[in-house]
Amino acid sequence: MLSELRREYAAGGLHESDLLADPIAMFESWMADAEAAGLHEPNAMVVSTVAVTGEPAARTVLLKGLSARGFVFFTNYDSRKSAELAANSSCALLFPWHALERQVRVEGTATRLGEAENDAYFASRPRPSQLGAWASPQSEIIRERAVLDERYEQITARFEGQEVPRPEHWGGFVVEPDSVEFWQGRIGRMHDRLRYRGTEGGWFTERLAP
Repeated sequence: MLSELRREYAAGGLHESDLLADPIAMFESWMADAEAAGLHEPNAMVVSTVAVTGEPAARTVLLKGLSARGFVFFTNYDSRKSAELAANSSCALLFPWHALERQVRVEGTATRLGEAENDAYFASRPRPSQLGAWASPQSEIIRERAVLDERYEQITARFEGQEVPRPEHWGGFVVEPDSVEFWQGRIGRMHDRLRYRGTEGGWFTERLAP
């Protein structure tokens, strides 16, 4: 039964003295741990947005860049997530590293990347993914799978023997964090939750009750 599924978290703790100077550096440290542990797609994150009518939505995408500006992912600018971010740029990210009994929660503001950054990343993608960006009308209702397959075949033929350019409707967002929470599981559900919160004077850290 679901109510009987239970596991104690005892991998370790998280103390204030463990925190680095800023959340990006701390995230890089935890990401390195996730990669070293061999987690499947450690850069997978849940992106949550809110529609203008108030309905929330969440989906998993891949983190494809990290810098002092924030967290970068790429998508179709005609998709539902992009439309919602255009209307309300506030969003949340979640990295669920269950095998390490850790998670990272990010809240912030998303803005589109510039064309040069979009072009550079698109050029680095595998060709099948480049073709897919042209073929899939992301978030639109389609009649059946065969519609997608036919569109993909048409796009493959269209760009045969040439480089695939980035479609105008495809690009990235950078999420500039307002807060970043590092969560470490502990015995008895007495988890450690340490949060960086942005202020005018820089980053402020605080502990949250589990």
